[in-house]
Amino acid sequence: MEELVIRDADVVDGSGGPSYRADVVVDGGRIVSIVKEAAAAGCQRPKARRELDAEGLVLSPGFVDMHAHSDLALLRDPDHSAKAAQGVTLEVIGQDGLSYAPVDDRTLGEVRRAIAGWNGSGDDIDFDWRSVGEYLDRLDRGIAVNAAYLIPQGTVRALAVGWEDREATPEELDRMRQLVAEGMEQGAVGMSSGLTYTPGMYAGDAELTELCRVVASYGGYYCPHHRSYGAGALEAYREMVALTREADCSLHLAHATMNFGVNKGRAPELLSLLDEALAAGADISLDTYPYTPGCTTLAAMLPSWANEGGPEAALKRLADEETAERIRHDLEVTGSDGCHGVPIEWDTIEISGVGDPALAEFAGHTVQQSADLRGEAPWVTARGLLLADRLAPTILQHVGHEENVRAIMRHRVHTGGSDGILQGAKPHPRAYGTFPHYLGHYVRELGVLSLEECVAHLTARPAARLRLPDRGLVREGYVADLVLFDPATVAAGSSFAEPRTLPTGIPYVLVDGRFVIEDGRRTDVLAGRAVRRTPPT
Repeated sequence: MEELVIRDADVVDGSGGPSYRADVVVDGGRIVSIVKEAAAAGCQRPKARRELDAEGLVLSPGFVDMHAHSDLALLRDPDHSAKAAQGVTLEVIGQDGLSYAPVDDRTLGEVRRAIAGWNGSGDDIDFDWRSVGEYLDRLDRGIAVNAAYLIPQGTVRALAVGWEDREATPEELDRMRQLVAEGMEQGAVGMSSGLTYTPGMYAGDAELTELCRVVASYGGYYCPHHRSYGAGALEAYREMVALTREADCSLHLAHATMNFGVNKGRAPELLSLLDEALAAGADISLDTYPYTPGCTTLAAMLPSWANEGGPEAALKRLADEETAERIRHDLEVTGSDGCHGVPIEWDTIEISGVGDPALAEFAGHTVQQSADLRGEAPWVTARGLLLADRLAPTILQHVGHEENVRAIMRHRVHTGGSDGILQGAKPHPRAYGTFPHYLGHYVRELGVLSLEECVAHLTARPAARLRLPDRGLVREGYVADLVLFDPATVAAGSSFAEPRTLPTGIPYVLVDGRFVIEDGRRTDVLAGRAVRRTPPT
């Protein structure tokens, strides 16, 4: 007898087609049968050792977070309710060009310092891996939800070239190609870049094109955080489209937003650019989060020249009065490339977290507010905080536009990604609320998407981008990564005031056919594993 039958569920299967009522049978981690309208037809109903009454609940595939920063959180926090409680059953990590494999001892220490604001210092982690394959093996020991990995181009460049702003030599480029090929062979699904973060930003288009050719040869995709989301946003999008067309590589645009005052109301221009490329045969997808503020580190706002050489070099520049004044001028007058070419507005920069608990008073306040309390210029406050916290502060950047958010999420190649940083006292609520916020706010309350459309955006479409042949749909034979939610009550509990509040209306989540959320509570099940892409033969 099979393990589980989910009775009388309203199945929204991920295809975008209409829902239907069915009994769904799960056994051995897979969906083994789907009996539509079983009760109405009066037919023999399937039986199992456990029966779950799903009356009034929607059954859908588990949600895929196409842009996650859980690289260490999955290892540190077995509970991981931040994602499991949202119905997320698969996260794509290794984002924005910086993560923890492939590394050697030198680059591991450098990367840990550079992205401590994203993932914490890692002092509580046993870094017993160096290669991509070894990191995926570590995930396979058991995690809350599944994870796929992108090779981080910035980390690869740090390993082969260093943190200097210069072209790679032919030998260094060969080394980077080799590292990318090895990572793909070991199971990565593609490659990411952070082209406003050092050292990835120092790569020119020719270098990136060569690496994308390697990714494409393994059937992977390129996921860039491109060179500007502000003054040069459209040009940056065009650059990524042209680069991947030249490399014949699939493109997935990370957190594809149009931010800052210069881009208010300009989402249709981005979508027209993408439609033109799609019509010409490009393979493009994108992800967004359903909120207007962005989230990154305070150090990321600095001009690229100030970050050259890595974290220790940046701290030395900040400590030097003359150099710090140059940094301030770039930030406040010129518009640094770290702030997307737009002069920084300190009243939009909210400190969301710090590494040193002694600096906790800054969290939840904008830099301008903290400066006003101290009677000093905001740059003085920001600089002092960067030095005292050794570049660890994270920020919310309140520069988005609701009309752009809605327009982009309607697009036919759109998927969902939280871009959720789980560190800090006041993290962005998207880390805990992205997927129920789509379903509750943008589907039920606003009607921006139909329920069937939205589920397709969050399930089948990302699974297709990842080229996973047996995930993302409610189909017989597919992996039983499933979520049951109440369409009348599903909602994000997280807010900017209380960002770690869990969602409502999601009572059941299954990973590999096992309950990780049951009756609205996290179980002790660790059913997640690394999801590897099999290279084409």
